[in-house]
Amino acid sequence: MRLALFRQPFAGVRLASVAGQSHFGQWLALLMALLVLAFAQQAEPVALARLHWVDVLGEGGIVLMLAVWLAQLRASRPAGRVTTLLCLGLALMLLGQWVDLLDEFLKLPKSVLWDNVLESSLMPLGLATLTFGLHQWRQEQLVLNESLQRRERLFREHRSLDGVTQLQDASYMEAQIALEREQCRPGTVLMLRWQGLEQVQRSHGLQEAERMLQAAGQLLLLHLRRDDLLCRYAGNHFVLLVPGTTGTAAAHLADDLRQALAGFACPLSDGVQRLRLPVSMASSPVLGEPPADALLLSLLAKL
Repeated sequence: MRLALFRQPFAGVRLASVAGQSHFGQWLALLMALLVLAFAQQAEPVALARLHWVDVLGEGGIVLMLAVWLAQLRASRPAGRVTTLLCLGLALMLLGQWVDLLDEFLKLPKSVLWDNVLESSLMPLGLATLTFGLHQWRQEQLVLNESLQRRERLFREHRSLDGVTQLQDASYMEAQIALEREQCRPGTVLMLRWQGLEQVQRSHGLQEAERMLQAAGQLLLLHLRRDDLLCRYAGNHFVLLVPGTTGTAAAHLADDLRQALAGFACPLSDGVQRLRLPVSMASSPVLGEPPADALLLSLLAKL
């Protein structure tokens, strides 16, 4: 029953394999069971009156938290080198803490030294492996951050991520505009409307329309600079923040983006038909009186 309660939050979630082992959790549980068996064969049980319950609760809580971290890590990351290092580090720490917890209930003779060896080696080895895994994870994140620069810009907020295009939403753009205004940095906000997408949805279905939106978002990202930001505003509308660009330069960029999207012949899933949809665009300087949300609404009214 307890195992079922522990696994319930991960029901239906595929856990990443570790070192090529998809049953890594079962192997870890087997090692923990073998440690219990080894203690039971050579140790004497500690009387309840002599148990140090503060130590039991503390060490037991650490074991539980390490197990939860390990499960969460496998449920949230794909398999790979970094995942393997992080999971192995946590697993070694878990086994070391498990030995320490068993030692509270079962006392081995002083002539038995293997438990001390495990206690003193597993935890440092786990910490070292986890630290190296975190270093590799940082290298991985630097690469990912570079590719996500034009989607996230200055900060990350997964709750504002659009589920269709994987771009940030209107609330994220509003926060970015407010940040630019706080620092008095000039720039331009552009809004594009990809017209006719409603007809595509009626004729070819919602899935086809969403696939076209994803492709359009990728196309627009290719035309942006490192510090530019692209978000999905609503429906078939995209909104862009172009810092440091105003006047004629902003007008040229807007025209380039409009032409790129208008000339995009998006192939349908049947592999035969290609659709080109007209594009309308409106722009406004970042600095000004209207609040960020009102600014975006005014651009929407112009399209």
